[in-house]
This record gives sequence, structure tokens and C-alpha cells, in this order.
Amino acid sequence: GAIWAGIAGFLKAYFNVNEILSTIMLNYIAAYGMNYLLSGPIMDPLQIKLGSFIPQTARLTQAVDLPRLIPTRLHFGTIVAVVFAILVYIFLWRTTIGFRIRMIGQNIQASRASGINVQKYMVLAFILSGALVGLGGAIEVLGVHHRIFTDGSVSGFTGSAGFNGIVAALFGQLHPVGTIPASLLLGALLTGANKMQRVVQVPSALIGALNGLIVIFVVGSEYLRRSQARRLERTTDAKNNSKNKNKKENK
Repeated sequence: GAIWAGIAGFLKAYFNVNEILSTIMLNYIAAYGMNYLLSGPIMDPLQIKLGSFIPQTARLTQAVDLPRLIPTRLHFGTIVAVVFAILVYIFLWRTTIGFRIRMIGQNIQASRASGINVQKYMVLAFILSGALVGLGGAIEVLGVHHRIFTDGSVSGFTGSAGFNGIVAALFGQLHPVGTIPASLLLGALLTGANKMQRVVQVPSALIGALNGLIVIFVVGSEYLRRSQARRLERTTDAKNNSKNKNKKENK
């Protein structure tokens, strides 16, 4: 994950390649590369013997399975995710490197003017984020599936986890600690949607629609907040200009 994200970070930092386009293309390269490996070099030998040729690896040894916290699919990876969210907060808000990364994200021109090596910290941010994504994938394998498999699509065994992560980040106000309750809530919604579909025939697509509404409301509220801040700033400037004008006239 760190290496793959580092490529996108390098392209962004030194060639100003749009990170959305580069990461999407890298996703396809990784997905089809994994499809090739799962259909041949690392394919489960048992599938070959049975003649089913399902693109998946052999089941990992149970010694590396993450322990379950309670008799459900909730496993130790949940605690790992919470701990790393807190560590990310400490890193970004309590260290010099983290402050510089946040400063670059907020105003890249001001960061350059202040002497920060923008390219260096931009690549570092991509590498660290990619490492965390790789850790998330490892937790998914060790805690849930216990093997790597693919359905032939770009998403593979992760499904829409990446897009759900964006929703959780927005819902958590783009704050590491805020993503903890947001992720737990979103996970509960997704799990509940699957059960509702089986029990009461409620379409799970409703949860997808709810995710879209969350994004709309969060982005919309942020837009309104910034609009109000700009209006307040203009009103304050107008009042200050009026006061200064009156003072000059009185003199």
C-alpha cells in the first residue's frame, strides 16, 4: 500500500499529476495484476484439483487469524483501527511533521513561501496513507476472509470499502478521531442493511442512498458554513471601513 500510494504521491509532487486520476489508474493496474496472480501463480491448489478455478488463494493458517472480540464478525482489527486513528491524530496535531503536512493541505503556496519542502512532505503523506490502507486490507484478510480472492472487478474482495471510507471521513468532519464513531455507525448501517434484506426484504440499496445523502448533507453544511463565514467577513470589513470613514470625516 505504501509503495503504490507513494507512486501517486511522487507523480503529484514532482509532475503535478492529478491524484484522483493517477490513483484510479493504479487501482486498475493493481486489480488486474492481482487477477492474474489469483488465476495462476498463487491460486489455491485445491481449486485446481477440483477443476473449479475460483480465483483465490488457499486459506491462511488459523494461527494468523485475528481473535474475535464477541461471537460475531467483530474482531481484534476493530481495536487496531481505533488505536491507529488516535495515533494519526497525535501525529498530525502534535508533531512538527504532522503540522507541516496539514499546512500543505490547507495552503500549498503559503507552505512553499515559509520554506517547507512541499514535495518531500507530500510524498510522505501519500506513503503513510497508503501504508494505513494496506494495514486495513491485511486486517480484512486476517479477520474476515482468511484468504485473498477476487470477483474479477476492480474492487476485488474489498467491495466498496474505499468509497465507504470517504463517506466515513466526511461524516467524521475529516478528523481522525471523528472517523471512529462515523465508521462504527456506517458499519452498523451496512451490516443492518444486509440483515434487513434477508429478513424483511428491504433493499440494501437504501443504505447506499443513505450514504449519498450523508455526503450531500456534510458537503452542503460545509459550503453553508464557509458562505456564512465569508458574509460575516464582508459585513465586518464594511463596518470597519464605515467607522474609519466616519473618523476621518470627524477629524
